[in-house]
Formats: sequence, structure tokens, C-alpha cells
Amino acid sequence: MTSATLETPALPSAIDPAPRPRRSTLSKLLRNRSALIGGIIVLVFVLMAVLAPILPIADPLKSNFLAIRKPPSELYWLGTDELGRDQVSRLFYGAQASLLAGIVSVMIALVVGIPFGLLSGWYGGWIDIAISRVTEAMLACPFLILAIAFAAILGPSLANAMIAIGLSAVPIFVRLVRGQVMSVKAEDFVEGARSVGARDMRIMFVHVLPNTLSPIIVQATLFMAQAIILEAALSFLGLGQQPPSPSWGQMLNVAKNFMEQAPWMSVAPGIAIFVAVLGFNLLGDGLRDALDPKES
Repeated sequence: MTSATLETPALPSAIDPAPRPRRSTLSKLLRNRSALIGGIIVLVFVLMAVLAPILPIADPLKSNFLAIRKPPSELYWLGTDELGRDQVSRLFYGAQASLLAGIVSVMIALVVGIPFGLLSGWYGGWIDIAISRVTEAMLACPFLILAIAFAAILGPSLANAMIAIGLSAVPIFVRLVRGQVMSVKAEDFVEGARSVGARDMRIMFVHVLPNTLSPIIVQATLFMAQAIILEAALSFLGLGQQPPSPSWGQMLNVAKNFMEQAPWMSVAPGIAIFVAVLGFNLLGDGLRDALDPKES
């Protein structure tokens, strides 16, 4: 009797390589140089705003009539304004107004725009028609003019300027969310949720909304740059931050009267607005690439 031999399965001549893992969003974001630069710029301005009360800088509201319109020097790095106030301190505290306006206005636009966009895209019919017509009417008005109109109705203050900017941006997010919902609601997982008896509200907020967050996050980041410009514009026109509280737009409004005598008064806030807007735009573009599922 011959002994039974154990047969070992033949090894495949070539092993299929494991699927290449998709890079995480953070990894892709860090590999994007422009996004990294934008993130650093945004972080710098956030630190300016947060650390302004802690740093050993002058009181932005304290006047010094012996140092009116002093040029940049070792004592006053960016010079002084028409009341002798230090431009460095007003620049740092002005970052608080600009970033606060951007954050609050974006939150207002999201809180109002997302529900209307969900309802419009999910239900369609007369609900979609009504919301779309109002959205199109608001979009027909130039963005800045619409913000100025809201700010003029509400009254001049930073809080009202933030509300005006947020309400002006609502149509942008309504249209974005509506389009994303109309695309996602036809997916199989939505039909599966329906088949097990899930209600519309649960499907919209648990299944549909999370799958539309990527473009919403990108749009919110890009809108931060627009909000900073709008806050500066409203403050420049006297509809935003009110004196003596510092704001970049308000600083430019004062500086325009002293362009020949003290040109340095307009340089710091102008550059701050430009760099902050550039930082948010670069970060937003980087987020768009990092959150794009087509990018490996």
C-alpha cells in the first residue's frame, strides 16, 4: 500500500498587486504647495486675530496727538494714523473683524442655504420652482449691491454687515446644494434607504447631505475670501465696523484722505486684505483638488 501524498496547491506564477491605497485628503492637501501656502497664510491671520489681546502691542484705540501721522520707524513699525494710533495694533485687531465677518457670514449662508437647497433638490415640483425663482431673483442683483442694500436696511454695524453678507450668499449655497442633491438622490444607497422605510428627513440629512459636503466645504472656504472683501467694502462705505473700532476697510477709508501726506496709512490694510484673500483662495483651490474623488 502506497502512502498517501499530500498535494500542495500550486502557487500562482504572478501575484496580482494589492490595490493602491487612495491618499487621504490631508495627505493630498499637504502635497499641494499652493494649498499649503494658503493654509499657512490663513493660519498667520488667525494667530494675529487670536493673539492680538495677548501680544505686547499698543492699544488700538489709544490716541497720541504727539505722534500724528508718523512714518514707519523703530517705534512705530507701520507708522501711525491721523490720531496717532499705532498701525500695527490696528492691523492686528482689524484681523479680528475681517475673520469674524468671514466665519459668521459663511455660517449664516450655510444655515439658511442648505435646508432650502435640500428641499428644492429633493422634492422638486412647486417647492423647487418657488425656491429657484427667489434664488434667481437674488442672483440677478450684483453681489456687492445686494450686500450694501441689506446693510443699509439693517443699519451700520459689524454685526449687521455680517448678516448682510451672509444673506447675500444664501442663493449661492442654495443652488450648489440643490444641484448636488439632485445628483445624489438617484444613487442606489438612497433607493435602499427608501426600501427599508426611512423617512424623507432622515434620508436627506443622514444619507444625502453627508455626500454633498465636499463641494460645500470648498465653496465655503472660497466664500471666506469674498466675505473679507465685502466686509472691507462695507466698512469703507461706513456700513460695517464703526469707529473707533479698527477694521481694514475703515483704515483704508481714513487713509484715502491722506494719500499725499501719509501714504503708509493705506499700505498695511491694503496688503493685509490682498494677502488674506489670496490665502483663502489658495486654500480653497487646494481643498477642491484634495476632495475630488477623481484625484488619486
